[in-house]
Amino acid sequence: MKEKDIDRLFTTGFFSELDIHFARLMVRLSGQEIPELSLASALVSRAVSEGHVCLDLSSIEGRPLVTDDSNSHTLICPELAAWREKLISSVVVGSPGEYCPLILDDRSRLYLYRYWDYENSLAQDLKARAAKEIGDIDGQLLIDGLSRLFERSPCEGPDWQKVAAFMSVVKSLCVISGGPGTGKTTVIAKILALIMQQNGGNRGRVALAAPTGKAAARLEEAIKYAKESLPLEHRIKEAIVTRASTIHRLLGTIPGSPYFQHNAEDPLPVDLVVVDEASMVDLALMSKLVQAMPSHARLILLGDKDQLSSVEAGAVLGDICDTGRIHGFSKRFSDRFQEITGEAITFTPEKGSYEQKIEDCLVQLNKSYRFGTDSGIGAVSRAVNQGNGDLALNLLKGGGYQDIKWVPLPTREVLAGKLRQTVINGYRPYLEAEDPIEVFHLFEGVRILCALRKGPYGVTALNNLAEQVLQEERLIDTEKRWYRGRPVLITRNDYTMGLFNGDIGVILPDPATDHELRAFFPAPDGTSRKFLPIRLPEHETVYAMTVHKSQGSEFDKAVLLLPDRDTPVLTRELIYTGITRARQGVEVWGTEGVFVEAVNRRTLRASGLRDALWGLAV
Repeated sequence: MKEKDIDRLFTTGFFSELDIHFARLMVRLSGQEIPELSLASALVSRAVSEGHVCLDLSSIEGRPLVTDDSNSHTLICPELAAWREKLISSVVVGSPGEYCPLILDDRSRLYLYRYWDYENSLAQDLKARAAKEIGDIDGQLLIDGLSRLFERSPCEGPDWQKVAAFMSVVKSLCVISGGPGTGKTTVIAKILALIMQQNGGNRGRVALAAPTGKAAARLEEAIKYAKESLPLEHRIKEAIVTRASTIHRLLGTIPGSPYFQHNAEDPLPVDLVVVDEASMVDLALMSKLVQAMPSHARLILLGDKDQLSSVEAGAVLGDICDTGRIHGFSKRFSDRFQEITGEAITFTPEKGSYEQKIEDCLVQLNKSYRFGTDSGIGAVSRAVNQGNGDLALNLLKGGGYQDIKWVPLPTREVLAGKLRQTVINGYRPYLEAEDPIEVFHLFEGVRILCALRKGPYGVTALNNLAEQVLQEERLIDTEKRWYRGRPVLITRNDYTMGLFNGDIGVILPDPATDHELRAFFPAPDGTSRKFLPIRLPEHETVYAMTVHKSQGSEFDKAVLLLPDRDTPVLTRELIYTGITRARQGVEVWGTEGVFVEAVNRRTLRASGLRDALWGLAV
């Protein structure tokens, strides 16, 4: 490999300007012309921008690096041993624990230093919390609390919500994964009640958080609703914290800085942190959160490990849960659970399962209270999770379910006509309503979900299409930028205004200002907040939104619109996430080949977190 080969590669458009500048900086700092270093540096920069935490050299060593469809700029990556030798010889590449711009570990994973540091800090913290049990547990009080909050039903096997509640009381770390409708937020209300009981009714220092403002509001609303039905004394219910915030607000954002006010030197004043929608939290943010937590504090993570990973680097929840493998519990944990509850955990780990303390910190909720045995959404989402694209497609097309439907994708020329009635029927109700609270409720009735932002089947095109249809129907007037009924999605946090990435509002006339237009947003207390539209932070119209942006949201009905050709972003996680955003019904518009290929493709993000947490026992 020669430097001129790398220079030629840099002209193909395969790498971004940032990748190229970083590669040249590493070569310059090394003081040597090392083509292998230049290539690896550009590749690791590109990998991080694609959501990977590191670059796995072993996955590409000796293989062609195709940069365009013509194969005219194909470059063969070096063999692993020779590549490692060249990298190690450079002063800019160090081993784990050393302070160098690039870190190369013994598994041939190449990291940017800060991502190695994020991953290492998070792994060490989680392992420490996993090994720690909470002392001074009042066993009899726990028995009484569990008996009140969970009905015993031995014929159905273990109550995994009950297991999660027990785990949250006795362990410093608890990770609860489950699909929509499996009761994650309901069990959190019960967990908080049990912990309040152990504290003698003392509220303690509890923080509820989520990655987006919308997710935080939904967590807050769910706990408020769930705690009212708990069969517990009033003082315990009153002690249950309901106020939630974004993780960024909890940590204290420093404007113009990647750092937060709370960190290892200035930890959060908390005894318990609950994080909802944990699948959306990237490696950097999760690492900064745990570093800012006191060592004695409990950490409870809620999420769906099968959903899309975070937009930024990492697949933290999936790595923690070791997605794709089945784990049981240690004998110590099983015996302790049976001692307290009188019930056995009959789950049997697969042969060759790992034996780490973190296995006693994970619970998977499988029973869906929303999607029963007659639910097409449930059946198709399970097939998608299994990676069985043919079965999922057959279920969609079979017509055996009322809540899910397959629609062959129209050509781009006739898409507007085919989608017209869906847009009118879906959005007319909220556009004809007057009261902001009713408008919010009706707008959540339907949403068009896209895999892509650009292209004829992307968000931008679909929002324009929806506006055109609604304008022709005289339901909106798009002559001006701000029009009555325009739905807006906030895309950048604004802590001054209290508007956060993911918040959705609607432009409506305000009777208090002589019907001047204001941007109305739902408030956590069930009322509404209003702002001058011109003051809104970065935002976009949101008749259609990406599946990524829809995480943490639920709609009565959804239309999942797939593109007409395959693309790497189409994965089973995207299909699963899109389908499960709907509570009552979903239509999947696509081509059969693209759908099956997407379901068969799994999101794989390179990282070392899974190995660090689940290393094989010797």
